[in-house]
Amino acid sequence: MELTDESLLNAHLQGDRSAFRQLVQRYGDSLLGYLFHMTGDRDQAEDLFQETFKKVHEKAGTFHGLYFKGWLFAIATRAAIDHIRRRKRLSAASLDQTDDCDGADCPRSAATADNTTDPGIEIIKQEQKQLVRRAVDDLPDKQRATLILAYYQQLSYKEVAQVLGCSIGTVKTQMSRALGTLARRLPDSVGVTK
Repeated sequence: MELTDESLLNAHLQGDRSAFRQLVQRYGDSLLGYLFHMTGDRDQAEDLFQETFKKVHEKAGTFHGLYFKGWLFAIATRAAIDHIRRRKRLSAASLDQTDDCDGADCPRSAATADNTTDPGIEIIKQEQKQLVRRAVDDLPDKQRATLILAYYQQLSYKEVAQVLGCSIGTVKTQMSRALGTLARRLPDSVGVTK
């Protein structure tokens, strides 16, 4: 019988190290994917992943909710938004940084090659992914978090509301605004891709 998240968290509080490892294994992949979509950078996502689970470890005794995953993603969202804001401040302060990135020189490039037979189609797919990535990156923090949680992490609006600490109506509004902005910024041939 599989233990609930709350049981594992309680076991962790009692000193069971394997319980915390099980929580990391249970949510590690989806959390890392979420943080990657939030930051666009694998190294930053991994740093935020570590920071998130460190905070979970430190604050385990304060958890009193019914939904561990929501609490976990709320911690990760706050860490990611804080990181993005710090990065924007540093970027604005840097006079020699360029806004344009090409291919391998772009640190935020999430392009990965797969084994397709037509390199031209692959190049077009990668360009489309980069356009979507930039458009999502340019969304305001709450809209980006809402879109990524609902679309990429496939959380319900109720779960997204819990993670972001807002109402379901606010989630719907943020999602609508995010999709509207993406529709205006992206060409018709580009769709939101995972």
